[in-house]
Amino acid sequence: MTIDTPPATPAPDGANAAARGAGRVDAAPAASTPPSLTARRVLLVAGIALLFAAIVIASVILLPPIATGAALLGLSLVILLRRILFTWPALLFLLAATIMFIPARRYALPIPLPFALEAYRLMIFVAIIAVGLAFLFDRQRRWRPIAFGWPLGIFLATLLVSFIANGTRLVEEGLATTSLSGFFQLGVLLSVFVSVRQMLTSERMVTGFLMLLAWSATIVAFFAIIERVARTNVFLMLANFLPLVVLREDGGDATRAGVNRAYGSAQHPIALAVMLCMIIPLLIYLAKYAIWPRNIWNRRIAYGLATVIVFGGIVAAISRTAVVVMGVMFLIALLLRPKIAGIIVAFAVPMLLLAMFVVPAQVDSMLLSFFDVDTLIASQYTSAGMRGAGRLADLEPAMAEVQQAPFFGQGFGSRIVVGDDANSFILDNQVLSVLMEAGALGVAGYAVFMLAPVVMLLVFAFRDAAEVRHASLALTIATSLAGYSAALFFFDAFGFFQSFLVHMMLLAVGAWVLTETPRRPRGAGLAAEVDAAPAGPEGARLDAPVAGSATAEGTP
Repeated sequence: MTIDTPPATPAPDGANAAARGAGRVDAAPAASTPPSLTARRVLLVAGIALLFAAIVIASVILLPPIATGAALLGLSLVILLRRILFTWPALLFLLAATIMFIPARRYALPIPLPFALEAYRLMIFVAIIAVGLAFLFDRQRRWRPIAFGWPLGIFLATLLVSFIANGTRLVEEGLATTSLSGFFQLGVLLSVFVSVRQMLTSERMVTGFLMLLAWSATIVAFFAIIERVARTNVFLMLANFLPLVVLREDGGDATRAGVNRAYGSAQHPIALAVMLCMIIPLLIYLAKYAIWPRNIWNRRIAYGLATVIVFGGIVAAISRTAVVVMGVMFLIALLLRPKIAGIIVAFAVPMLLLAMFVVPAQVDSMLLSFFDVDTLIASQYTSAGMRGAGRLADLEPAMAEVQQAPFFGQGFGSRIVVGDDANSFILDNQVLSVLMEAGALGVAGYAVFMLAPVVMLLVFAFRDAAEVRHASLALTIATSLAGYSAALFFFDAFGFFQSFLVHMMLLAVGAWVLTETPRRPRGAGLAAEVDAAPAGPEGARLDAPVAGSATAEGTP
């Protein structure tokens, strides 16, 4: 309500402006900045200057000249671009880009530390610190539920029980530190799930994050195809133009069907193939709901081409594990969304025929070898305990060790499979590895952690989701998680960090879907297959707000 005032006593311009914003004209003139506030600003600027000077001096003393220049250049860019960099979307971008493009266990930052500080670890710690500081200093910041806390808690509890049950033996054999290091490493990897979940504050941010993952994987797949054709891995050249120290010079020599397999930015062709398989459901979802391109047909064409490139990257990796993963994901689509499964078949058959014509040896090794059962089984009994050994060859000696401690295992993280201190053999089976280290109890906890999110997302998609796009997203994430779960029997999930961290980031998106999207009232019918409400450029309904979507994306 506005209160009239005599025209002879007009308020100052600053007060009028403030009054117009507040709906009243009796506000007092704006007060000058208090001396105490000015003093605090001076102290803040002085503190930043001293910190900058300390960093410069430490860099000059401790780092090589090239590393010093790179550090100062990076710090200068951070200061210049602080309004862009110090935001949650920017932090998500840097974290995802580091995971997707910089191979793990290949490079380290040129910082003199007792250990090799890899780029992905630095970004994980930065994310943890940023989220922690936000909770400390931002009063409007609230904890966002992670939805899958109880499956994660059950899994970690089973590992802890295994450690306690084997504590005396681990100390006597000098393996307690190794086991604790395994816990720390796993905790760092799992923290990505919690950190990313806390940073996802709106539906637009979630969609943009999925687009970032999808297009990053497309770029990785494209260069994997180049690697397969030209036998040159561009991700092994990053040290030529980034301030990175090479930890390993070898480029990998995995072969199958008489040709080299593509590594891309992953640690192994199997890990590359599994990661790319997890992205395919995202590409199908984004073909309808992505923010860009705005035109529906352009969007379908763009993500259709991206799917073809990702499929080509999978073929370049030449991994039978990828066939298993895609088979599980297709089975889910066939059972739950037969229309989508039919569309996938319509596009997949021509692509498969083209691949059989262009790279017949790879297709025969990946797909047709499943039909030669005797040869396939025989290949899995070769070179027990060695790199590249058949998975069935490791089964008998592994089960012999499991029988010694069937319930609690040998202690999580106590197995060493490489180096002079190796005390066990290599397994390409994460489930079997957990069975040996944490026993049947650990496997049960691991199964809960991997399968409970899939079930929860499927239940939400078909029973609770109020909007079709949210049901589709829940089904998409559930399909990717289920495919990754199927791969656990065929590769070392905890040892291949890129695919594991992508799994953690998708788990965070799934937690956002379950906790911040509207739910249907109990007893309501299933969500309509066709959304009749008007659609925006991203193909999403405009008549229903999403819980949490109004939250500012803010700064860390």
